[in-house]
Amino acid sequence: MERPHTTTRRVNLYDLAPGDVASALAPFVAPSFRIRQVQEWIYARGVDSFESMSNLSREARADLAARFSLAFPVARERTEPAHDGSVKYLFTLEDGALIEAVYMPMGSRTTLCLSSQAGCAVGCTFCVTGFFGAGRNLTPAEIVGQIHRVRHEQGVANEALNVVFMGMGEPMLNFEHVATSLEIMEQSISLKRVTVSTAGIIPGIEELAKLERRPNLAVSINAPDRERREEIMPITKKYPLEELIASLRRFPLETGRDITAEYVLLAGWNDSVADAATLAKLLRGGRFKVNAIPFNPDPALPSWMKRPTDAAIDRFASALMRHGVPVTVRRSKGNEIAAACGQLRGRTERRRAAPKG
Repeated sequence: MERPHTTTRRVNLYDLAPGDVASALAPFVAPSFRIRQVQEWIYARGVDSFESMSNLSREARADLAARFSLAFPVARERTEPAHDGSVKYLFTLEDGALIEAVYMPMGSRTTLCLSSQAGCAVGCTFCVTGFFGAGRNLTPAEIVGQIHRVRHEQGVANEALNVVFMGMGEPMLNFEHVATSLEIMEQSISLKRVTVSTAGIIPGIEELAKLERRPNLAVSINAPDRERREEIMPITKKYPLEELIASLRRFPLETGRDITAEYVLLAGWNDSVADAATLAKLLRGGRFKVNAIPFNPDPALPSWMKRPTDAAIDRFASALMRHGVPVTVRRSKGNEIAAACGQLRGRTERRRAAPKG
């Protein structure tokens, strides 16, 4: 079992599942209703300081602060809002690692895109995060802390939030901490509004299927056949596309919920009408919807990878719909803020490495 990364002896209560928080507090907090008050401050309000807990005595707050921590990642940098209001955050962790989160307002609701690792070992060739290497797993506190930092700064209520694990890292390779963070989120956010995205780590998908209450599942498909998927997603060699699709067909789904098949569109490579037909055949027999994502270029990525034209994107989506596959196209939210995984961190690290003077 992996132990949460920490540089302090105090236990961060955001690293613990809700039941474990109650157990940790019990020897020091009395009467028992005071524990519920502390949990209210943690889960409903997302505070990062015991001093904020105004309905506790000054002595109780000082005692808790001496024994426990409520530390979150520190926002090192944030972009100016894009034309659609999107803002990207670059956070610094206690050990100096950098991670990203994206705030995306969408009418009356807001989507927060979270990181689960400080890097990624999967190595998808269209993703900047892979260039940073595996990094390390984020702790539950570092995961949920992204939500509360952004939520407080942007003034967003828990009830208006959608959360997606589509930032840096592969959630299924940090399953234990992601699962704990889901338990924490569920205290104030319905898991029906949370989506975990994976590159196709079959054992992680199977573990997610065992949870009593599950979030939505999204899987990066990105190619209509195994050969091409192996070119851009080396993980396919370990977990072949056909076996992945079979595992997804076994995944338990509630009525009205589907698995999202994410599909990055690359000009002239996987965006033809014929590719749409092959993809539809691959997904046949399962409860899938496709999220078509036009490629977001970056200097660190292969030069042959380009965004398709709008006409090509529309032809691909129309072909999928003719084959009976529901599809949405993710129009370019946050392009000018480097909103794709790892892009803001990549720009920051390139500035660091640039010659001075």
